[in-house]
Amino acid sequence: MIERVAILHPDGKSRCPWPGTDPLYVAYHDTDWGVPEFDDRALFEKLILDGFQAGLSWITILRKREAFRAAFDGFEPAVIAGYGPDKIEALMADAGIVRNRSKIVSSVASARAWGEIQSREGFSHFLWKHLDGRPRQNAFRSSAEVPTSDETSLRISKELRKAGFNFVGPTIVYAFMQAVGMVNDHLTGCFRHEEVRALGERT
Repeated sequence: MIERVAILHPDGKSRCPWPGTDPLYVAYHDTDWGVPEFDDRALFEKLILDGFQAGLSWITILRKREAFRAAFDGFEPAVIAGYGPDKIEALMADAGIVRNRSKIVSSVASARAWGEIQSREGFSHFLWKHLDGRPRQNAFRSSAEVPTSDETSLRISKELRKAGFNFVGPTIVYAFMQAVGMVNDHLTGCFRHEEVRALGERT
């Protein structure tokens, strides 16, 4: 496997290799990915979008994120939980999103599961308790070292499935954990590694 380390960009900053030079992807890497997120609704949104990503690239979903937000009522779980057949058909006709019936129907079931978790303990607590409420600070030099899943993502995946979520396999969950800052997987050569570490230490 070819090692891929942080790449120096024309602006003088070294970044993880995965966003390439796509401006939208670079902006997401610089401002969003890896930032610790504790908001219950925002965590639900990201998990649902990661489920829609299954079989696709994240940049595909990122380019459609605003259309998804509009189509799914701002990812308000209580609203999505009430979706019926007419709304599902409307979503299937919306060219701005990924029109996959299984994933759309799953998002409704997941919203209902979210509601039960939220009323019981809070969705953020449900997730973050697996890391004692603090981000895990990794120190990977190369993307070849970064796992696609781990024991924590497997455990969270099992709990989510038991609660009624779908499209939450351990690989999807690990990608979610990276995105919402549960783990800091910015490479050590990336300028964001230390910035994200500092954010995590303030939690």
